[in-house]
Amino acid sequence: MTQPPTEGLSATLAVLTARLGATPSVLVVDDEAENRLALGKIFEREGFRVLSADGGRAALDVVRQHRVHVVVTDLMMPQMSGLELMKALATVAPDAEIVMMTAYGTIETAVEAMRAGAYDFVEKPLKRVAIVKSVQKALERHALVAENKTLKAELSQLKSRPIVGSSPALRSALEIAWQAAPSTANVLVLGESGTGKELLARAIHEQSGRSGAFVAVNLAALPETIVEGELFGFEKGAFTGAVSRRDGRIAQAEGGTLFLDEIGELAPSVQVKLLRVLQEGEYEPLGGKTKKADFRLVAATNKDLQQLVAEGRFREDLFYRLNVIAITSPPLRARQGDVPLLVDHFLDVYCRKNGKPRMEPSAEAMEHLVNYGWPGNVRELENVIERAVVLGRSKELTAADLPPHITSAERRGTELSFSIGTPLEEIEGRVIKATLEHTRGDKQLAAQLLGISARTIYRKIAGEDAPG
Repeated sequence: MTQPPTEGLSATLAVLTARLGATPSVLVVDDEAENRLALGKIFEREGFRVLSADGGRAALDVVRQHRVHVVVTDLMMPQMSGLELMKALATVAPDAEIVMMTAYGTIETAVEAMRAGAYDFVEKPLKRVAIVKSVQKALERHALVAENKTLKAELSQLKSRPIVGSSPALRSALEIAWQAAPSTANVLVLGESGTGKELLARAIHEQSGRSGAFVAVNLAALPETIVEGELFGFEKGAFTGAVSRRDGRIAQAEGGTLFLDEIGELAPSVQVKLLRVLQEGEYEPLGGKTKKADFRLVAATNKDLQQLVAEGRFREDLFYRLNVIAITSPPLRARQGDVPLLVDHFLDVYCRKNGKPRMEPSAEAMEHLVNYGWPGNVRELENVIERAVVLGRSKELTAADLPPHITSAERRGTELSFSIGTPLEEIEGRVIKATLEHTRGDKQLAAQLLGISARTIYRKIAGEDAPG
Protein backbone atom coordinates (compact mmCIF):
# COMPACT_ATOMS: atom_id res chain seq x y z
CA MET A 1 0.00 0.00 0.00
CA THR A 2 1.43 3.38 -0.99
CA GLN A 3 2.08 5.71 1.92
CA PRO A 4 0.63 9.23 1.76
CA PRO A 5 2.98 12.18 1.46
CA THR A 6 4.42 13.47 4.73
CA GLU A 7 1.94 15.85 6.36
CA GLY A 8 2.74 19.49 5.66
CA LEU A 9 5.28 18.95 2.91
CA SER A 10 2.86 18.04 0.11
CA ALA A 11 0.92 21.23 0.77
CA THR A 12 4.07 23.30 0.21
CA LEU A 13 5.43 21.42 -2.79
CA ALA A 14 3.85 23.85 -5.27
CA VAL A 15 5.21 26.82 -3.33
CA LEU A 16 8.70 25.33 -3.22
CA THR A 17 8.55 24.56 -6.93
CA ALA A 18 7.58 28.16 -7.67
CA ARG A 19 10.29 29.58 -5.41
CA LEU A 20 12.99 27.28 -6.80
CA GLY A 21 11.87 27.74 -10.39
CA ALA A 22 11.85 23.95 -10.86
CA THR A 23 10.66 20.72 -9.24
CA PRO A 24 12.73 20.21 -6.06
CA SER A 25 15.60 17.85 -6.90
CA VAL A 26 17.35 15.63 -4.36
CA LEU A 27 20.53 13.61 -4.93
CA VAL A 28 20.87 10.52 -2.71
CA VAL A 29 24.49 9.37 -2.22
CA ASP A 30 25.06 6.04 -0.48
CA ASP A 31 27.28 3.05 -1.28
CA GLU A 32 24.48 0.69 -0.23
CA ALA A 33 21.95 0.12 -3.00
CA GLU A 34 19.09 -0.77 -0.63
CA ASN A 35 19.44 2.54 1.19
CA ARG A 36 19.49 4.47 -2.09
CA LEU A 37 16.37 2.67 -3.31
CA ALA A 38 14.46 3.19 -0.03
CA LEU A 39 15.29 6.90 0.17
CA GLY A 40 14.49 7.36 -3.51
CA LYS A 41 10.98 5.98 -2.99
CA ILE A 42 10.42 8.24 0.03
CA PHE A 43 11.39 11.39 -1.87
CA GLU A 44 9.49 10.42 -5.02
CA ARG A 45 6.31 10.04 -2.93
CA GLU A 46 6.86 13.64 -1.77
CA GLY A 47 6.89 14.79 -5.40
CA PHE A 48 10.64 15.44 -5.60
CA ARG A 49 12.86 14.69 -8.58
CA VAL A 50 15.27 12.02 -7.33
CA LEU A 51 18.80 11.34 -8.53
CA SER A 52 21.19 8.80 -7.01
CA ALA A 53 24.89 7.96 -6.86
CA ASP A 54 26.80 5.06 -5.26
CA GLY A 55 29.69 7.21 -4.10
CA GLY A 56 31.32 10.63 -4.00
CA ARG A 57 32.86 10.55 -7.47
CA ALA A 58 29.61 9.47 -9.09
CA ALA A 59 27.81 12.22 -7.16
CA LEU A 60 30.16 14.86 -8.57
CA ASP A 61 29.43 13.59 -12.08
CA VAL A 62 25.68 13.91 -11.40
CA VAL A 63 25.83 17.53 -10.15
CA ARG A 64 27.92 18.50 -13.17
CA GLN A 65 25.11 17.34 -15.46
CA HIS A 66 21.97 18.10 -13.44
CA ARG A 67 20.64 20.90 -11.28
CA VAL A 68 20.54 19.60 -7.71
CA HIS A 69 18.98 21.51 -4.82
CA VAL A 70 19.78 19.14 -1.94
CA VAL A 71 22.37 16.37 -1.60
CA VAL A 72 21.56 13.68 0.98
CA THR A 73 24.78 11.78 1.54
CA ASP A 74 26.08 9.08 3.84
CA LEU A 75 29.03 10.15 5.96
CA MET A 76 31.05 6.91 5.93
CA MET A 77 31.71 5.69 2.36
CA PRO A 78 34.72 4.03 0.71
CA GLN A 79 37.05 6.01 -1.58
CA MET A 80 35.46 9.39 -0.71
CA SER A 81 33.78 10.17 2.58
CA GLY A 82 30.73 12.37 2.93
CA LEU A 83 32.90 15.10 4.43
CA GLU A 84 35.28 14.98 1.46
CA LEU A 85 32.32 15.02 -0.94
CA MET A 86 30.89 18.08 0.80
CA LYS A 87 34.18 19.96 0.38
CA ALA A 88 34.26 19.05 -3.32
CA LEU A 89 30.64 20.13 -3.79
CA ALA A 90 31.54 23.57 -2.41
CA THR A 91 33.43 24.09 -5.67
CA VAL A 92 31.36 22.05 -8.16
CA ALA A 93 27.84 22.92 -6.86
CA PRO A 94 28.20 25.63 -4.20
CA ASP A 95 24.45 26.37 -4.10
CA ALA A 96 23.44 22.81 -3.18
CA GLU A 97 22.45 22.21 0.44
CA ILE A 98 23.95 19.15 2.17
CA VAL A 99 22.13 16.81 4.55
CA MET A 100 24.48 14.26 6.15
CA MET A 101 23.37 10.74 7.19
CA THR A 102 25.35 9.38 10.14
CA ALA A 103 25.45 6.11 12.05
CA TYR A 104 25.71 5.89 15.83
CA GLY A 105 29.13 6.92 17.08
CA THR A 106 29.90 9.42 14.30
CA ILE A 107 28.01 12.42 15.70
CA GLU A 108 31.21 14.36 16.38
CA THR A 109 32.17 14.00 12.72
CA ALA A 110 28.68 15.10 11.69
CA VAL A 111 29.02 18.23 13.84
CA GLU A 112 32.34 18.90 12.13
CA ALA A 113 30.55 18.60 8.78
CA MET A 114 27.95 21.15 9.82
CA ARG A 115 30.67 23.54 10.90
CA ALA A 116 32.18 23.11 7.44
CA GLY A 117 28.87 24.02 5.77
CA ALA A 118 26.45 21.09 5.87
CA TYR A 119 22.85 22.16 6.50
CA ASP A 120 21.79 19.28 8.77
CA PHE A 121 22.48 15.71 9.78
CA VAL A 122 20.16 12.79 10.58
CA GLU A 123 21.01 9.63 12.45
CA LYS A 124 20.66 6.09 11.17
CA PRO A 125 18.48 4.09 11.25
CA LEU A 126 16.55 6.78 9.41
CA LYS A 127 13.02 7.77 10.29
CA ARG A 128 10.92 8.78 7.30
CA VAL A 129 9.40 11.88 8.92
CA ALA A 130 12.80 13.13 10.15
CA ILE A 131 14.61 12.80 6.81
CA VAL A 132 11.75 14.37 4.85
CA LYS A 133 11.48 17.27 7.31
CA SER A 134 15.23 17.88 7.10
CA VAL A 135 15.19 17.91 3.30
CA GLN A 136 12.17 20.21 3.26
CA LYS A 137 13.96 22.74 5.45
CA ALA A 138 17.08 22.45 3.29
CA LEU A 139 14.99 23.18 0.20
CA GLU A 140 13.46 26.21 1.89
CA ARG A 141 16.94 27.46 2.76
CA HIS A 142 18.09 26.94 -0.83
CA ALA A 143 15.10 28.97 -2.09
CA LEU A 144 15.71 31.73 0.47
CA VAL A 145 19.39 32.05 -0.42
CA ALA A 146 18.56 32.18 -4.14
CA GLU A 147 15.86 34.81 -3.56
CA ASN A 148 18.27 36.92 -1.49
CA LYS A 149 20.86 36.78 -4.28
CA THR A 150 18.23 37.84 -6.81
CA LEU A 151 17.05 40.67 -4.57
CA LYS A 152 20.59 41.93 -4.01
CA ALA A 153 21.22 41.86 -7.76
CA GLU A 154 18.02 43.79 -8.41
CA LEU A 155 18.87 46.34 -5.71
CA SER A 156 22.36 46.73 -7.12
CA GLN A 157 20.92 47.28 -10.59
CA LEU A 158 18.45 49.81 -9.22
CA LYS A 159 21.17 51.71 -7.39
CA SER A 160 23.36 51.81 -10.47
CA ARG A 161 20.54 52.75 -12.84
CA PRO A 162 21.84 55.72 -14.79
CA ILE A 163 20.23 59.08 -15.35
CA VAL A 164 20.15 59.18 -19.14
CA GLY A 165 20.13 62.44 -21.03
CA SER A 166 22.08 65.58 -21.86
CA SER A 167 19.34 68.16 -22.49
CA PRO A 168 19.75 71.65 -20.98
CA ALA A 169 16.78 71.07 -18.64
CA LEU A 170 18.27 67.86 -17.26
CA ARG A 171 21.78 69.31 -17.04
CA SER A 172 20.42 72.26 -15.08
CA ALA A 173 18.71 69.94 -12.57
CA LEU A 174 21.83 67.78 -12.22
CA GLU A 175 24.10 70.78 -11.68
CA ILE A 176 21.96 71.86 -8.72
CA ALA A 177 21.93 68.27 -7.42
CA TRP A 178 25.73 67.93 -7.60
CA GLN A 179 26.19 71.24 -5.79
CA ALA A 180 23.72 70.27 -3.08
CA ALA A 181 24.91 66.66 -2.62
CA PRO A 182 27.92 67.19 -0.29
CA SER A 183 25.96 69.51 2.00
CA THR A 184 23.61 68.60 4.84
CA ALA A 185 20.80 70.78 3.47
CA ASN A 186 17.35 69.27 2.93
CA VAL A 187 16.40 68.90 -0.72
CA LEU A 188 12.92 69.09 -2.24
CA VAL A 189 12.60 67.40 -5.63
CA LEU A 190 9.63 68.69 -7.62
CA GLY A 191 8.17 67.25 -10.78
CA GLU A 192 5.42 65.28 -12.44
CA SER A 193 4.95 61.55 -11.97
CA GLY A 194 7.34 59.45 -14.00
CA THR A 195 10.12 62.04 -14.32
CA GLY A 196 12.64 60.12 -12.23
CA LYS A 197 12.52 61.98 -8.93
CA GLU A 198 13.77 58.94 -6.99
CA LEU A 199 16.65 58.50 -9.44
CA LEU A 200 17.63 62.09 -8.79
CA ALA A 201 17.38 61.52 -5.03
CA ARG A 202 19.56 58.40 -5.28
CA ALA A 203 22.12 60.35 -7.31
CA ILE A 204 22.26 63.01 -4.59
CA HIS A 205 22.82 60.30 -1.97
CA GLU A 206 25.55 58.59 -3.99
CA GLN A 207 27.37 61.91 -4.45
CA SER A 208 26.92 62.94 -0.82
CA GLY A 209 29.67 60.79 0.63
CA ARG A 210 27.35 59.61 3.40
CA SER A 211 28.16 56.07 4.56
CA GLY A 212 24.63 55.08 5.62
CA ALA A 213 21.88 53.57 3.52
CA PHE A 214 19.49 55.20 1.07
CA VAL A 215 16.04 54.49 2.53
CA ALA A 216 13.07 55.26 0.28
CA VAL A 217 9.49 55.60 1.53
CA ASN A 218 6.51 56.15 -0.76
CA LEU A 219 4.09 57.89 1.58
CA ALA A 220 1.22 57.60 -0.90
CA ALA A 221 1.49 53.80 -0.76
CA LEU A 222 1.18 53.59 3.03
CA PRO A 223 -2.14 53.67 4.89
CA GLU A 224 -2.33 56.78 7.07
CA THR A 225 -2.71 54.66 10.21
CA ILE A 226 0.74 53.05 9.89
CA VAL A 227 2.83 55.94 8.53
CA GLU A 228 3.92 57.12 11.99
CA GLY A 229 5.07 53.66 13.02
CA GLU A 230 6.86 53.14 9.72
CA LEU A 231 8.81 56.38 10.02
CA PHE A 232 9.57 56.50 13.75
CA GLY A 233 9.41 52.84 14.73
CA PHE A 234 7.77 51.42 17.84
CA GLU A 235 8.43 49.45 21.00
CA LYS A 236 6.84 46.14 21.90
CA GLY A 237 3.33 46.71 23.27
CA ALA A 238 3.12 50.31 22.00
CA PHE A 239 -0.23 49.44 20.41
CA THR A 240 -2.41 46.44 19.66
CA GLY A 241 -0.47 44.18 17.31
CA ALA A 242 2.98 45.50 18.29
CA VAL A 243 4.25 42.07 19.36
CA SER A 244 7.91 43.04 19.02
CA ARG A 245 10.11 46.11 18.81
CA ARG A 246 10.71 47.55 15.34
CA ASP A 247 13.04 50.23 14.01
CA GLY A 248 11.51 52.89 11.79
CA ARG A 249 12.81 54.22 8.51
CA ILE A 250 14.54 57.12 10.29
CA ALA A 251 16.64 54.65 12.27
CA GLN A 252 17.35 52.62 9.13
CA ALA A 253 18.64 55.79 7.42
CA GLU A 254 21.14 56.50 10.22
CA GLY A 255 24.18 58.14 8.64
CA GLY A 256 22.53 57.99 5.22
CA THR A 257 19.63 59.51 3.29
CA LEU A 258 15.90 59.29 3.95
CA PHE A 259 13.86 59.79 0.79
CA LEU A 260 10.21 60.66 1.39
CA ASP A 261 8.33 60.41 -1.88
CA GLU A 262 4.90 62.05 -2.24
CA ILE A 263 5.54 64.23 0.82
CA GLY A 264 2.32 66.11 0.07
CA GLU A 265 0.38 63.02 1.25
CA LEU A 266 1.77 63.22 4.78
CA ALA A 267 -0.95 63.51 7.42
CA PRO A 268 -0.98 66.74 9.50
CA SER A 269 -0.33 64.82 12.75
CA VAL A 270 2.83 63.27 11.29
CA GLN A 271 3.89 66.58 9.73
CA VAL A 272 4.25 67.98 13.26
CA LYS A 273 6.51 65.11 14.33
CA LEU A 274 8.63 65.29 11.18
CA LEU A 275 9.07 69.02 11.74
CA ARG A 276 10.41 68.33 15.23
CA VAL A 277 12.93 65.86 13.82
CA LEU A 278 14.18 68.45 11.33
CA GLN A 279 14.32 71.21 13.95
CA GLU A 280 15.66 69.34 16.97
CA GLY A 281 17.45 66.38 15.39
CA GLU A 282 15.61 63.89 17.58
CA TYR A 283 12.45 61.76 17.58
CA GLU A 284 10.45 59.36 19.71
CA PRO A 285 9.49 55.84 18.57
CA LEU A 286 5.92 54.95 19.52
CA GLY A 287 6.03 53.89 23.16
CA GLY A 288 9.76 54.61 23.37
CA LYS A 289 12.25 57.18 24.57
CA THR A 290 13.74 60.11 22.68
CA LYS A 291 16.50 59.21 20.23
CA LYS A 292 18.95 61.27 18.22
CA ALA A 293 18.46 61.38 14.46
CA ASP A 294 21.30 61.55 11.93
CA PHE A 295 20.10 61.46 8.34
CA ARG A 296 19.91 63.66 5.27
CA LEU A 297 16.35 64.30 4.07
CA VAL A 298 15.36 64.39 0.41
CA ALA A 299 11.62 64.81 -0.17
CA ALA A 300 9.70 64.71 -3.45
CA THR A 301 6.25 65.61 -4.66
CA ASN A 302 4.24 66.07 -7.82
CA LYS A 303 1.92 68.48 -6.04
CA ASP A 304 2.11 72.23 -5.51
CA LEU A 305 3.07 72.38 -1.83
CA GLN A 306 2.63 76.15 -1.72
CA GLN A 307 -0.96 75.68 -2.83
CA LEU A 308 -1.44 73.02 -0.15
CA VAL A 309 -0.04 75.48 2.40
CA ALA A 310 -2.51 78.13 1.22
CA GLU A 311 -5.33 75.60 1.60
CA GLY A 312 -4.23 74.71 5.12
CA ARG A 313 -3.38 71.11 4.17
CA PHE A 314 0.39 71.38 4.63
CA ARG A 315 2.29 73.14 7.39
CA GLU A 316 4.04 76.30 6.23
CA ASP A 317 6.94 75.85 8.68
CA LEU A 318 7.52 72.29 7.45
CA PHE A 319 7.42 73.48 3.84
CA TYR A 320 10.22 75.97 4.50
CA ARG A 321 12.24 73.30 6.29
CA LEU A 322 11.92 71.01 3.27
CA ASN A 323 12.37 73.67 0.63
CA VAL A 324 15.98 74.62 1.46
CA ILE A 325 17.13 73.51 -2.00
CA ALA A 326 14.47 72.90 -4.65
CA ILE A 327 15.19 70.94 -7.81
CA THR A 328 12.67 70.39 -10.59
CA SER A 329 12.96 67.03 -12.31
CA PRO A 330 12.01 68.08 -15.85
CA PRO A 331 9.18 66.36 -17.75
CA LEU A 332 10.06 64.50 -20.92
CA ARG A 333 8.34 67.08 -23.13
CA ALA A 334 11.02 69.52 -21.93
CA ARG A 335 13.75 67.00 -22.82
CA GLN A 336 12.90 66.29 -26.45
CA GLY A 337 16.55 65.80 -27.34
CA ASP A 338 16.91 63.08 -24.69
CA VAL A 339 14.25 60.81 -26.19
CA PRO A 340 16.63 59.04 -28.66
CA LEU A 341 19.13 58.43 -25.83
CA LEU A 342 16.41 57.02 -23.58
CA VAL A 343 15.03 54.84 -26.38
CA ASP A 344 18.50 53.42 -27.01
CA HIS A 345 18.99 52.79 -23.28
CA PHE A 346 15.66 51.03 -22.76
CA LEU A 347 16.08 48.93 -25.90
CA ASP A 348 19.40 47.72 -24.54
CA VAL A 349 17.91 46.93 -21.11
CA TYR A 350 14.80 45.08 -22.27
CA CYS A 351 16.35 43.20 -25.17
CA ARG A 352 18.91 41.74 -22.75
CA LYS A 353 16.25 41.11 -20.10
CA ASN A 354 14.04 39.21 -22.56
CA GLY A 355 16.88 37.37 -24.30
CA LYS A 356 16.19 39.01 -27.66
CA PRO A 357 18.59 40.32 -30.31
CA ARG A 358 19.31 44.03 -29.98
CA MET A 359 16.56 46.01 -31.74
CA GLU A 360 17.17 49.28 -33.54
CA PRO A 361 14.45 51.90 -34.10
CA SER A 362 13.45 52.87 -37.63
CA ALA A 363 13.58 56.54 -38.57
CA GLU A 364 9.78 56.67 -38.71
CA ALA A 365 9.39 55.08 -35.26
CA MET A 366 11.92 57.46 -33.75
CA GLU A 367 10.15 60.46 -35.26
CA HIS A 368 6.89 59.38 -33.59
CA LEU A 369 8.66 58.82 -30.28
CA VAL A 370 10.42 62.20 -30.34
CA ASN A 371 7.32 64.16 -31.28
CA TYR A 372 4.90 62.53 -28.82
CA GLY A 373 4.04 64.63 -25.74
CA TRP A 374 4.66 61.87 -23.12
CA PRO A 375 2.17 62.82 -20.38
CA GLY A 376 3.48 59.84 -18.40
CA ASN A 377 7.06 61.03 -18.90
CA VAL A 378 10.06 58.67 -18.80
CA ARG A 379 8.05 55.93 -17.09
CA GLU A 380 5.58 55.93 -19.98
CA LEU A 381 8.40 55.80 -22.54
CA GLU A 382 10.00 52.89 -20.70
CA ASN A 383 6.73 50.94 -20.72
CA VAL A 384 6.26 51.60 -24.45
CA ILE A 385 9.75 50.33 -25.26
CA GLU A 386 9.35 47.23 -23.09
CA ARG A 387 6.06 46.46 -24.84
CA ALA A 388 7.67 46.90 -28.26
CA VAL A 389 10.54 44.57 -27.34
CA VAL A 390 8.24 41.85 -25.99
CA LEU A 391 5.81 41.97 -28.93
CA GLY A 392 8.28 42.85 -31.69
CA ARG A 393 9.06 40.16 -34.28
CA SER A 394 12.17 41.56 -35.92
CA LYS A 395 15.41 43.32 -35.07
CA GLU A 396 13.90 46.64 -36.08
CA LEU A 397 11.52 48.64 -33.93
CA THR A 398 9.01 50.01 -36.39
CA ALA A 399 6.07 52.38 -36.12
CA ALA A 400 3.81 49.30 -36.17
CA ASP A 401 5.35 48.22 -32.85
CA LEU A 402 4.17 51.43 -31.16
CA PRO A 403 0.73 51.99 -29.59
CA PRO A 404 -1.76 53.75 -31.92
CA HIS A 405 -2.12 56.80 -29.67
CA ILE A 406 1.58 57.56 -30.22
CA THR A 407 1.65 57.10 -33.99
CA SER A 408 -1.58 59.08 -34.44
CA ALA A 409 -0.52 62.02 -32.26
CA GLU A 410 -0.10 65.35 -34.00
CA ARG A 411 3.39 66.74 -34.33
CA ARG A 412 4.06 68.98 -31.38
CA GLY A 413 6.25 72.01 -30.88
CA THR A 414 5.86 75.73 -30.50
CA GLU A 415 7.60 78.21 -32.77
CA LEU A 416 7.72 81.93 -32.13
CA SER A 417 8.38 84.52 -34.81
CA PHE A 418 9.13 88.21 -34.41
CA SER A 419 9.23 91.11 -36.81
CA ILE A 420 12.52 92.93 -37.18
CA GLY A 421 12.48 95.84 -34.80
CA THR A 422 10.42 94.11 -32.08
CA PRO A 423 11.64 95.45 -28.72
CA LEU A 424 13.78 92.98 -26.77
CA GLU A 425 11.61 93.44 -23.72
CA GLU A 426 8.55 92.27 -25.70
CA ILE A 427 10.46 89.31 -27.16
CA GLU A 428 11.61 88.31 -23.70
CA GLY A 429 8.10 88.52 -22.31
CA ARG A 430 6.61 86.40 -25.10
CA VAL A 431 9.33 83.75 -24.76
CA ILE A 432 8.77 83.53 -21.01
CA LYS A 433 5.01 83.29 -21.51
CA ALA A 434 5.33 80.53 -24.14
CA THR A 435 7.79 78.62 -21.98
CA LEU A 436 5.44 78.80 -18.99
CA GLU A 437 2.64 77.43 -21.18
CA HIS A 438 5.00 74.63 -22.23
CA THR A 439 5.84 73.80 -18.58
CA ARG A 440 2.20 74.14 -17.52
CA GLY A 441 2.99 77.06 -15.24
CA ASP A 442 6.02 75.50 -13.54
CA LYS A 443 8.22 78.57 -12.99
CA GLN A 444 11.19 76.62 -11.62
CA LEU A 445 11.28 74.42 -14.70
CA ALA A 446 10.74 77.37 -17.05
CA ALA A 447 13.72 79.07 -15.44
CA GLN A 448 15.84 75.94 -15.96
CA LEU A 449 14.84 75.75 -19.63
CA LEU A 450 15.60 79.42 -20.25
CA GLY A 451 18.82 79.47 -18.25
CA ILE A 452 17.64 82.26 -15.96
CA SER A 453 16.67 82.44 -12.30
CA ALA A 454 13.14 81.79 -11.13
CA ARG A 455 13.32 85.20 -9.47
CA THR A 456 13.66 86.79 -12.91
CA ILE A 457 10.49 85.07 -14.10
CA TYR A 458 8.56 86.17 -11.02
CA ARG A 459 9.79 89.75 -11.54
CA LYS A 460 8.79 89.79 -15.20
CA ILE A 461 5.32 88.41 -14.43
CA ALA A 462 4.86 90.94 -11.63
CA GLY A 463 5.92 93.70 -14.03
CA GLU A 464 3.30 92.63 -16.58
CA ASP A 465 0.59 92.63 -13.92
CA ALA A 466 1.55 96.05 -12.53
CA PRO A 467 -0.79 98.96 -13.44
CA GLY A 468 0.42 101.26 -16.21
